[in-house]
Amino acid sequence: MTRFDLHGKKAIITGAGRGIGKALALGIAEAGAKVAVVSRTASDLQEVVSEIEAKGGVAFPVEADLTVSDAAERIVKQAVEGLGGVHILINNAGMNIRKKAHEVTEEEWDRVVDLNLKAAFFMSQAAGKYMCEQRYGRIVNIASVAGVVALRTGVAYGASKAGLIQMTRVLALEWSKFGVNVNAIAPWYFRTPLTESLLSDEAFVQEVLQRTPSGRIGDVEDLVGPAIFLSSDAASYISGQTISVDGGMSIYGFDKKRGIPSWECLIIGGD
Repeated sequence: MTRFDLHGKKAIITGAGRGIGKALALGIAEAGAKVAVVSRTASDLQEVVSEIEAKGGVAFPVEADLTVSDAAERIVKQAVEGLGGVHILINNAGMNIRKKAHEVTEEEWDRVVDLNLKAAFFMSQAAGKYMCEQRYGRIVNIASVAGVVALRTGVAYGASKAGLIQMTRVLALEWSKFGVNVNAIAPWYFRTPLTESLLSDEAFVQEVLQRTPSGRIGDVEDLVGPAIFLSSDAASYISGQTISVDGGMSIYGFDKKRGIPSWECLIIGGD
């Protein structure tokens, strides 16, 4: 199990103030890495740092707006100086504007794409320079099933996440020879502050569950294991891949109803 151990590694995690990013920061730190947590909100950062330190970990806060032109270089420089290097980058920061396509404005399109795709690229570029020079690195991009299959709204979000998945492949092709592996994780619906309003609608939740073979909404802890795996030496021969952490949603086929009929359960579980 030492191949999953992140002791001695230094990680940068964007959007780490809450939700998925916070869970990943706590999990990566628990696996042994020193962590630079990045967010626009100082109070969120301090809370995450305090939780990591309370568990015996090491965390370094970086307050920044990723959409500012020189943010990536500054963030990586601060993290390298604060932690003593960088081995892992998790591009988690993202946003969505849920509108029908004909209602999306240019400003809204730019906001979504700038954060979800452009910022992730320039963070990868800035961190990738260090990683390629040291001939070791792990970059994990938090994409979405919206970049794999079509969802009913959020055209800018879907386009940005599809772009992120393709960016993952191209960077993996360029950088794997330097020992830098680039992969992505594509989540489905998880309970986070960003989805709280959607998942408070029971009718909507039932629609989601009908398309989710595992029959439940994701918990942010479900993403921690895959992130640790892709950040570790256990995944040393994996690069350019996207792992859907979605309860089976993206492979959903044609089924009369979700779940296994009772007579099948009896056969499967019978003597």
